[in-house]
Amino acid sequence: MGILAGFMVPHPPMIVPDVGQGSEIKVKATIDAYDKVAKEIARIEPETIIITSPHATMYSNYFHISPGQKASGSFSDFRAPGVSFEEELDYELVNKLVDITFDNSFSAGIEGERERRLDHGTMVPLYFIRKFYHGGKIVRIGLSGLSLIDHYQLGMYIKDAVNELGRKAVFVASGDLSHKLQDYGPYGYAPEGPVYDERIMDVAGRAAFGEMLDFDEDFCDRAAECGHRSFVIMAGAFDGVDVYANALSHEDITGVGYGVCTFYPKEISGNGKSTNRNPNRCFLDKIKSRLSEESDKSDGYVKLARASLESYIKNGKKLSVPKDIPDDILKILPKEIFEKQAGAFVSIHKNGELRGCIGTIAPTTDSVAEEIVNNAISASTRDPRFEPITEEEFEWLEINVDVLGEPEDIDSRDELDVKRYGVIVSCGYRRGLLLPDLEGVDDVDTQVDIAMRKGGISPTDDYRLQRFEVIRHK
Repeated sequence: MGILAGFMVPHPPMIVPDVGQGSEIKVKATIDAYDKVAKEIARIEPETIIITSPHATMYSNYFHISPGQKASGSFSDFRAPGVSFEEELDYELVNKLVDITFDNSFSAGIEGERERRLDHGTMVPLYFIRKFYHGGKIVRIGLSGLSLIDHYQLGMYIKDAVNELGRKAVFVASGDLSHKLQDYGPYGYAPEGPVYDERIMDVAGRAAFGEMLDFDEDFCDRAAECGHRSFVIMAGAFDGVDVYANALSHEDITGVGYGVCTFYPKEISGNGKSTNRNPNRCFLDKIKSRLSEESDKSDGYVKLARASLESYIKNGKKLSVPKDIPDDILKILPKEIFEKQAGAFVSIHKNGELRGCIGTIAPTTDSVAEEIVNNAISASTRDPRFEPITEEEFEWLEINVDVLGEPEDIDSRDELDVKRYGVIVSCGYRRGLLLPDLEGVDDVDTQVDIAMRKGGISPTDDYRLQRFEVIRHK
């Protein structure tokens, strides 16, 4: 059959009457919309209800899928133990999803469950659903600290698992919106809060799922949103499909945003599968195409760095300079890259997030070319902050190369400019470096403070400052 509908819903426990004790009436529009969602699910009679929840087990670099055949929970933590659930899990679909993610070297699975009890992000939707529909097994999936693209990709794998088993399923994306909408709210107010709510309701109301991937992570953090990653997983489950969207309600009365939307594929065949595959809505394909075009346009320095890391990761071979440099790269490299010595940094980003960055302050080899080859390998496989990059990640990587100029001593921070100069802070054998023109580093004090932390240098130490310029290659 397939995923026949999707629902974006909030999960405030107070909208359950036994918890709210009358206060739930303040968000009646949300409750009415929730009842409508539940009735629509009852009409569909799904075999499986897939629920993504921000309050299920969550890891920074791994998606947890609840294992087993049964799960239970109650609102006892919210002084309503009488509202309880005994749910069957669709373990066959879970196993199929785990197989698919394993085959694709994707970081998801059933290991590491911290809490078997159902969380309130799962139970609030179930409370409304079970008022009208008592069939259907559930699949419960947590979010992660991975990128939005990874969340979208998980949704695509969920769709594949559902289709391979022929399940008749619905997708419930559980998540509140901003928690910072009102001064009187429990989390206070931030100007990004109302902006987030307005933007996500507009995007959801148009089923403009690709735009969900464009939300800046820092902006989402400042808005204190709850469910964005949950919504993105659901978006991935509708990848390539034209969808009818209907925004049923939005409220911010409590200082927290509650949004309810429904999503239905526009064309469904007799076997329940969508028949109108739309390449314009295959958003990951569009992102891959853009990255490929940008890689093709990159200069020789960046192409050399990419060739170095790919040769090492694929074949375990370090490129010999200039003998092993591919001819198409060799012919676009300037002569000076083989004759000049300089420090160089190779920075690697994946889906907009740092994936590795290692470099040398001063030259350690006979040429800039060798410096780039060595540091590309180190940045991709030896950065202690990250796991080594795998072949499956190549198409998502964005690479920059910074060639450093000679450092010069300066007397004070007044001689720095975060856009133009990088900074080196030294104290004895300890040194911390920060490149110029980095996202999120907008003032000199921040730049110097980060460099000091990297070098393990205290503000009370007798340190010295140096500045340097870079030539950045993209």
